[in-house]
Amino acid sequence: MDINQFDYELPESLIAQTPLVERSSSRLMTLDKRTGEIGHYEFRDLVRFLVPGDLLILNNTRVIPARLIGRKQGGGATVELLLLKQLDEDRWETLAKPGRRLKKGAVMEFGEDEAGQPLLRAEVEEELPEGGRKIRFYYEGIFLELLETLGQMPLPPYIKERLSDQERYQTVYAQHPGSAAAPTAGLHFTKELLTELQQRGIRTAFLTLHVGLGTFRPVSVENITEHTMHSEYYELPEETARLLNEAREADRRIIAVGTTSCRTLETVAQQFGDQPLRASSGWTDIFIYPGYTFRMVDGLITNFHLPKSTLLMLISALASRDRVMHAYEEAVRGGYRFFSFGDSMFIY
Repeated sequence: MDINQFDYELPESLIAQTPLVERSSSRLMTLDKRTGEIGHYEFRDLVRFLVPGDLLILNNTRVIPARLIGRKQGGGATVELLLLKQLDEDRWETLAKPGRRLKKGAVMEFGEDEAGQPLLRAEVEEELPEGGRKIRFYYEGIFLELLETLGQMPLPPYIKERLSDQERYQTVYAQHPGSAAAPTAGLHFTKELLTELQQRGIRTAFLTLHVGLGTFRPVSVENITEHTMHSEYYELPEETARLLNEAREADRRIIAVGTTSCRTLETVAQQFGDQPLRASSGWTDIFIYPGYTFRMVDGLITNFHLPKSTLLMLISALASRDRVMHAYEEAVRGGYRFFSFGDSMFIY
């Protein structure tokens, strides 16, 4: 399958640079995956398309301030690390800039205490392709607290504006730190909207998938079947497994909020097959593209994705490439806002 089948023209002016004042006032495009019918609403109108018994699955990961800027020990050159994946307590897979300066054994320093000593040291243990580095950190205290002090929020490169409120790149239900990027489909929800859904008999449950930048890296092969996804860590709690089992047994809709939730659900569906789900955790590198048969997900709430991205391929697998690309053409004509801080789509 040719990657150019997932390309489209997007004016730069439609790339949302800042979040809206009210989360749920974003626009909502609906797409019937069976007929291709398209509708135009506001996100708070989502309740019109859900029925009692529907189960929404949300990703409660929390973005960490994963961008560290410091200096190389000895030379004093400015260096930057982007934390991608925690390997164990003090070791991370990172993206390093400038990679040519950071060979195996190089040491970096971040921040200073009152005595002028670095708050955090990092040593390159292994060089990886495309600027990747395995890093070991040395510090005193609690690592995540140091990150809150020293790190910056790793906004996507297409966002040029500075974010005044860092919490706007977190969902209102973010709980478990570990992501290098937000599960942005969830940014449209408010606590009030979630309460309204529950009062209407629409159930919600949570899982955790720590989003790595591998999800957003461009596909570099012409034939998408040759693309390899980077792995990401997920956790499915016992309570969510129970609710999913009940929904499947009663033939109720399971609706993933975001492609991260979708990928996690399809991963555990493959793992357990026809058996009841149980609490589980692990790593997933599932790549969903047209031709894939969904085992768990009936509907998807998602944002508008980059051309030629694996995320666009995933939603094309759910609703068909032709219907999705037609919907995107209509979104461009209608002036929808795209990407992380943009508008939303409900595929049902």
